[in-house]
Amino acid sequence: MIVEWLAQAPVLLAAILVVFLPGVFALWGVGLRGLALLAAAPVFGVAVVGVAALVFGALGIAWSPLSWAAAALALAVVAWLLGRLLGHRLPERKSSSARWLLPVALTIGIVFGLWRLTAYISDPSAISQTNDAVFHMNAVQFALETADASSLHINAVIGGRSFYPAAWHGVASLIVMITGAEITVAANMLTLVIGALIWPLGITWLTREITGSRTVAAYAAVFSGALQAFPLLMFQWGVLFPNALSTALIPAGVAMVIALPRWSQNSDRVRASIRGGLLVMLVVAALLLSQPAAFLPWAAVCAVWLTFHLLGPSSGLSRRRAITVAVVTWIALVSIWAYLAQGTSGSHWDPFRGNLEVFLDVILNGQVTMPFAFGVSALMVLGLVVAVRHAAYRWFAVAWVGISGLYILVAAVENQFIRDYVLGAWYADPYRIAALAPIVAIPLAAIGFDALVRLAARQRRKTNANDATSLTVIAVTVAVAAMLVLVLFRPVAMPQYMDNTFELDSRYAADPERYGFLDPDERELLESLSEYVPEGERVIGNPGTGSGFGYMLSGYDVFPKTWSPPNTEEWALIGESLRDAAENPEVCDALETYGSPQYVLDFGPGEARAGRWLMPGMTEFAGQDGFDLIAERGDASLWRITGCAP
Repeated sequence: MIVEWLAQAPVLLAAILVVFLPGVFALWGVGLRGLALLAAAPVFGVAVVGVAALVFGALGIAWSPLSWAAAALALAVVAWLLGRLLGHRLPERKSSSARWLLPVALTIGIVFGLWRLTAYISDPSAISQTNDAVFHMNAVQFALETADASSLHINAVIGGRSFYPAAWHGVASLIVMITGAEITVAANMLTLVIGALIWPLGITWLTREITGSRTVAAYAAVFSGALQAFPLLMFQWGVLFPNALSTALIPAGVAMVIALPRWSQNSDRVRASIRGGLLVMLVVAALLLSQPAAFLPWAAVCAVWLTFHLLGPSSGLSRRRAITVAVVTWIALVSIWAYLAQGTSGSHWDPFRGNLEVFLDVILNGQVTMPFAFGVSALMVLGLVVAVRHAAYRWFAVAWVGISGLYILVAAVENQFIRDYVLGAWYADPYRIAALAPIVAIPLAAIGFDALVRLAARQRRKTNANDATSLTVIAVTVAVAAMLVLVLFRPVAMPQYMDNTFELDSRYAADPERYGFLDPDERELLESLSEYVPEGERVIGNPGTGSGFGYMLSGYDVFPKTWSPPNTEEWALIGESLRDAAENPEVCDALETYGSPQYVLDFGPGEARAGRWLMPGMTEFAGQDGFDLIAERGDASLWRITGCAP
């Protein structure tokens, strides 16, 4: 398995290049350095992809590595010019800790993240056998085929004409175009970048901005992958690629905002305001074009920080003016929250936890019935105590209450107004909201761990330990933190809160007996469609059996291109009676609605359960008049529909 992953190193490198390189170049010109530069770079990189794709889609310019590179270079040059005008170098946080500490800790956190994600995905070309994966993979193929990755156009892959955040699809399509890799490989390499690079860098930077301590940030780096709720859960449930990308960007987005006052210390008010406004716009663009729901927790956490900052002694504003700004901020947030909540299809999930259970979930990080994370949770609770007692951290304790409150609402509160207007941006999906918890839990766990280390250090001071010994203590504590994470790592079972069970096997496993859509025979047949089907011909199938992946795997018009079939009378008739087409002219009339396709995939009748559909008319064509066998792989087969010929 390791050899297979190493063989895809060039694809991983391309993913890192697309996500990080434009931001590193541009933000260096703005004046960022060190950890801030690396953690903020993906925010710029994702924003460039999302905005450039929108502009190119509107102007009719083809989406390609060349057009993306031109846009990235142009925006980077603008950033350098602005950096020169507004003040080139931004001050870094000073720390007495050894400079090697953060690189070592981040290396540990990144290795843990890579280990957990690769172990779960297993094969670099594996497909997430989940509903949403069908749409996301096909949307990448659509971007490649049409040379258009605009968030205003990507939904056309399933016939839609609405906005759909397509930054993830834009990045994935660039990786494919740069390397020639399969879409599945590109998606999995991007998953590694999101979960094992963007996330630990962002959560480390956020912790450092909160505490001002390189040491506490190092602990956060080591702990970054210790909780299942993020990043792993977003690659188990859904699969929610855009949600994973946007959630991974939130910590760096918050850190950028709370760093603004420090960055503005040596600038006049006008320059500081312009720089701050541009950086905030950058974060907003990245979040809205990757997944708009992530804008809300980012904005809420920033609003909590801003309120504490405005009402604190260092704000420089009068009490009345500070209160006015805070009130206006919260009114704006509530208005935007309501708007985004109503921009979705509403609440889809019901509450499932009792009052005591939901509070245990929050305190012990066992959301959506995941196994309780006792070790990290104990450190988090200790960190909460420290944060409440420490005036500079108190705002973050309130942020934890807010994020935890969202989960309590989605898991235990039945009120429909709350589910529609407060939780609607996430479709009231507890998995998506549970994934937000590590944003606040990990920094607090790092603060709690630091409190334990300081307690031990105070005991050592009594023995007059010298500085060298203190450095040794820090090195040992980082190693202890790493070992703690190793001990706390659990099997990565996917929790099914609806029936309180767990899927012990990965959803990337190609075994439809457990959960999956596609078995190896079905995938092989889809990948070989070009051998049997003329170009331009449409192939139909029951998408709930895996045929929905056909467009991505073959480049052919395999319909439907999403996991759910059309909700029409014509499709209902096809699903029920296609095999009787030679005897029932109404079936041929129904096929005309979908372009009179001449080919059909038989992957079995399907299933009558959530996310699946039973279509008995789209199977068992052997011996039926009006169907000719074209190809088969195991139990999977491709047939020509001759019963509707003129």
